[in-house]
Amino acid sequence: MTDRDVTVTERLSEQGLTDGRSPSKCEQICQTLRRYIGSGQLGAGQQLPAERALSERFATTRITIKEALSSLEADGLIYRAERRGWFVAPPRLTYDPAIHTHFHQWIGEQQRTAETRVLAHGGELASSELCRWMGLVPFTPLYEIRRQRLIDGRPVLHVSHHLLASRFPDIAIAPLASSLTELYQQRYGIGQGGASLEITPSAARGEIARALNLAEGSAVLRLVRVNYDERGALVDCDIEHWRQDAIRICLDTRVLQPLSGTLQQTRLVD
Repeated sequence: MTDRDVTVTERLSEQGLTDGRSPSKCEQICQTLRRYIGSGQLGAGQQLPAERALSERFATTRITIKEALSSLEADGLIYRAERRGWFVAPPRLTYDPAIHTHFHQWIGEQQRTAETRVLAHGGELASSELCRWMGLVPFTPLYEIRRQRLIDGRPVLHVSHHLLASRFPDIAIAPLASSLTELYQQRYGIGQGGASLEITPSAARGEIARALNLAEGSAVLRLVRVNYDERGALVDCDIEHWRQDAIRICLDTRVLQPLSGTLQQTRLVD
């Protein structure tokens, strides 16, 4: 970025907005950065200059710069990495929870590279929230697996899997970085059936914030998926926390297929 940026914002100010008013300094900065990103002059993954440097380039305050960057972040054009700065965001992934596909295959189909890392695993008792989601009684033994998922080397997903422990003996020695759905089928003979899904906005805290390289309290998208086998028996519950700039949720109800007089929904496989 050069001193010509200031000239660009001055021209934008002269042009004004469609409603007849002149654009604010924040709007001018947003338009300039949008043009750099849209033209490819600032490419996906490229780091922006520091906020102090941007305030000098645009002859404005850091408060105005923060406002402009936050606006672009809300639109999914840039993202903030804790203690590293601001970066141009790659295109959002299209995520259809109804589609039956392997996570790594799904990412590969969008010409991206996926990676899964196991953060921790071990036994637990069902929390009150898990009891509600999974329809369990208090103190039901579960096995928890926490994983971090990266796309093109960037952490975008923290997921905790809560397995019904009675169905998965010796799960601790299994390859937990691989597809769990394939593991369930090959090692335990448990096939996939339907699933229920709850999607809510949430905030990144603790391990989730660290795994996604976010500041405490940053906005994330939480997906809670309760999975059942082909006979309708409970298998597990996945709690996903996504960086909100990483995906767009697109649900196509045409994937719902008739099954014995009811509708059966396929799901994204882990």
